[in-house]
Amino acid sequence: MFLSVFDVFKIGVGPSSSHTMGPMSAAVRFLDEVASPDWVRPSGANVFSVTASLHGSLAFTGVGHGTGRAVILGLTGELPDQVDPDRMDAIIAEVERTRRIAPPGHPEYQFDPRTDLVFDKKHPLPGHANGMTFTAYDRDGAMLLKRVYYSIGGGFVVTDTELEALKSVKEVKTDKSVPYPFAHAKEMLEMAARSGLSIAQMKRANEEVHMSGEELDAGLDRIWGAMSGCIDRGLVGEGIMPGGLKVRRRARILHEQLQEEWRQNRRNPLLANDWLSVYAMAVNEENAAGSRVVTAPTNGAAGVIPATIRYMLQFHDGADTKAVHDYLLTAAAIGGIIKHNASISGAEVGCQGEVGSAAAMSAAGLAAVMGGTPEQIENAAEIALEHHLGMTCDPVGGLVQVPCIERNALGAVKAVTAASLAMKGDGQHFVPLDACIETMRQTGLDMNERYKETSTGGLAVNVVEC
Repeated sequence: MFLSVFDVFKIGVGPSSSHTMGPMSAAVRFLDEVASPDWVRPSGANVFSVTASLHGSLAFTGVGHGTGRAVILGLTGELPDQVDPDRMDAIIAEVERTRRIAPPGHPEYQFDPRTDLVFDKKHPLPGHANGMTFTAYDRDGAMLLKRVYYSIGGGFVVTDTELEALKSVKEVKTDKSVPYPFAHAKEMLEMAARSGLSIAQMKRANEEVHMSGEELDAGLDRIWGAMSGCIDRGLVGEGIMPGGLKVRRRARILHEQLQEEWRQNRRNPLLANDWLSVYAMAVNEENAAGSRVVTAPTNGAAGVIPATIRYMLQFHDGADTKAVHDYLLTAAAIGGIIKHNASISGAEVGCQGEVGSAAAMSAAGLAAVMGGTPEQIENAAEIALEHHLGMTCDPVGGLVQVPCIERNALGAVKAVTAASLAMKGDGQHFVPLDACIETMRQTGLDMNERYKETSTGGLAVNVVEC
């Protein structure tokens, strides 16, 4: 089993990897299929118009998550890692004005967002909670092409046939293309013991099958650069976040208070918690505003890992660029195991799959940098994930703001605590990480749909919108 570090950490835009980045990418995939010669067209038929419908969680919370905007942007050919956040409003306004899209390499197609983009809350698609359908028609309204896509978390998108193929796999086949193809934590520890390598070293060896060491390091630098830049923007941002809840940004004010304490050398027994919280909140306030973020492993949980890395660089002696690389590689190894065996999608398993996974990845990365053994690193990940089990996804107003922003802050605090606890032991512990991941999967299956990113239960219905 191989999932690249650059599949786990993807640069994109907020507020949601599954509800924004995924649908944007799906729309571009549909355009590619429209232009492809691989489908049967009636003689002389040409695509004149396209439509899109959103289902399940995408329909229930799509407005708050910017899903409709993402679809429009994708149908104009924009990709999450390339779109300019400062131009998005103008692109969308032009489509709404002209009722047409003109993606690069295509003729113009008719597309009126008011009628051709449907939030269908009545008809969920069978494969996944985040389903969407794109359809192309000729000038007479005859359907030419229809495709179903699912946004399965972290910006990953699959077609309905690809999803069925994934579900039909009865057993994991060994990926012989990489030297350390661990699909479970147990396998990871066994391979580490046999090879004498750290988790980061094994992950690096797997990555270097597909790219040079220099390319890998440059890519890791880009990922951390985007994360760090997001923290910096969030620490100076101010005002009310979009969406109608009128939630005010707090990271800048909190940061100024911490800097003042720092300058005056005041005693603060909660120093680590405060710095972790302000860094995480800075990222997720940027995410809520639709700015540039990195899936870690999702946008809704994008603040946990950057916060713990910035904390590490600020407070841990000897933390440097190599430490950041080892952190990201270790975190990606844990994230890949979680995604492969359970889910990182809030619409599928609740927020335990988003912030819980991010905390497990963060704890593992930090333990690695602190010199932890593979067993201590696995223990750190397990502690962090175990204490997020059962966490619901219930965003107020369908926006990635309440409780999401503060939830990232607490996820970062839990991650550091988990790493510290694991480092105090010898790596031997009662609950294996694999058992914890399986428990998260089963808990997600048992969880009521109202608590899985539909905004129909929990805080979403018990907090009065003002």
